[in-house]
Amino acid sequence: MSSISKPGLPLDLSRRFPGFDACPTPQVVVDAEALAGNIARMAEITHGKAALHPHVKTHKSLAIAAMQREAGAAGFTAARANEAEMILRAGLGPVTLAYPMIDPAEARRLLERVGEGELRFIADSPQGVSALARAAADAGRQTKVLVKVDVGLHRCGVDPHGEAAHALARQIDDASHLVFAGLLSHAGHAYGAGDPNGIRAVARQELDLMAKLRDSLRRAGIEVPIVSVGSTPTLIANAGFDGVDQVRPGNYAFLDLTAVRLGIAARDDVALGIAARIVSANGTYAIAGIGSKTLSSDRGAHGTSGTSSYGEAWIEGAEAPFTVEKLSEEHAFLRLGCRSLPIGTPVLILPNHSCPVANLSGGLLLLARDEPPRLLSIDARSNSAGQGR
Repeated sequence: MSSISKPGLPLDLSRRFPGFDACPTPQVVVDAEALAGNIARMAEITHGKAALHPHVKTHKSLAIAAMQREAGAAGFTAARANEAEMILRAGLGPVTLAYPMIDPAEARRLLERVGEGELRFIADSPQGVSALARAAADAGRQTKVLVKVDVGLHRCGVDPHGEAAHALARQIDDASHLVFAGLLSHAGHAYGAGDPNGIRAVARQELDLMAKLRDSLRRAGIEVPIVSVGSTPTLIANAGFDGVDQVRPGNYAFLDLTAVRLGIAARDDVALGIAARIVSANGTYAIAGIGSKTLSSDRGAHGTSGTSSYGEAWIEGAEAPFTVEKLSEEHAFLRLGCRSLPIGTPVLILPNHSCPVANLSGGLLLLARDEPPRLLSIDARSNSAGQGR
């Protein structure tokens, strides 16, 4: 990963995404060199400090998970049951399912499907603990559960200043088939922090809140085996790892324009893009043959975008990108300004948020110099109707 002090460098298409201009379009493409660099850099950041459990929701790909394991990942994190099952069936566990499951039947089905693979759940409510207790009992196995802590995103999690964590930890331990595994947090509000210094302040606050809650539980006689934190920004621009046992970054594998705007990556670090071609043009816009059905309408993680555009379109040799100003389902509107883009011109679009793009893709085409392109399948595609079935 490049130095976080150089986010403004242009995208060097003479080195990155080799052969993107020869791909059938539209096609989500991954630069093999950038991907490998990102995976290696996070392994270096966390090595010897905390166990790395990457979040597979970013790529949903067994091939990329295998690269992360080879680089030292000790386990994985998932957002959905099918992601957790994918990893455990491949023998790449343990897996932390970092999403509150409140349906005991769904949780039981997942436990039964993954067999003896180590699966850790989270809970932030008495109802959630009860559901997991019933699921584990019905499946006839012991299951580890971490209490989710809200450290500032205000999405899921218990108040670290209250007594809810104590009550949930005791409820977990009182359940015959559950084991209290520790505390888990996600400082996703770091995406709104603006710059590395702001992100580092969020990371410091997360560490402080988790340490105080861990100490409070220990004083009450409740042991805390694991403290798990994680987001890509707070690990790249980190405040150290004191008191942390496990970290769960996801987006770092690909990165995106949000990371560039935050100053934690350069454009050359972004490993995922979309190959497209100009299919029409007028005096205001060139129209690329890709739209919201592939690029998504996302302007940044957790809605903290800092941009009014939908990405950047680059051509070979350009010092500056074309702004993706508008989208329809199959069209991207590239603002021309005083420039032109002839019909048929290949463009490489960098997205604001790589995770939904990978999820929407039909597969990721891995591009490497001196090697033929290789299609990486999306092995855990989202399927709401099929979750837990």
